[in-house]
Amino acid sequence: MDRQEQIEILVDHYQNPRHRHAMDDPDVTMPGGNPGCGDVITIYLKPGEDGKSIADLSWEGDGCTISQAAASILMEMVHDEQWSLEDVLEHDYTTMIEVLGKEAVQMRPKCATLALGTLKAAVRKLQRDELRREHGLNPDGTPIEADPERDDEFGIVVGDKAYDEQLPPGVSREH
Repeated sequence: MDRQEQIEILVDHYQNPRHRHAMDDPDVTMPGGNPGCGDVITIYLKPGEDGKSIADLSWEGDGCTISQAAASILMEMVHDEQWSLEDVLEHDYTTMIEVLGKEAVQMRPKCATLALGTLKAAVRKLQRDELRREHGLNPDGTPIEADPERDDEFGIVVGDKAYDEQLPPGVSREH
């Protein structure tokens, strides 16, 4: 693809962005920005039920032609090629060189890679949130509301019942 074709693709995606809208019920909303030139992107991500695929992905943003076109191109690639969450993490700077052209990426690397970096951050947040849930924590790190059946399997008492189950004074605890 020659330079003129690359420019035409960038302009088309800038003027007619693909998958650009706020999502109603995303599992992750991840903002990203390039303070050097004022570009901002917000990624909305909903994983598939299998926890590995991407069910829905969209974005919103403001900024230069390259940052906004790159976001549109990336979203189109993810949708058309049905990337998994792992696929997102495997792609890097070279992916953006391949699709935007070496010249555009080298001249404006932060603009060209903002959407991919923000999407990777969204996937990593989704993975961290899932790990927290698996370990009994909410995404913000606070404990999930007590589940008596699960707590019984570990032999623990949580919540107000913990105070009711205290040993009388002078009785030693077994450890």
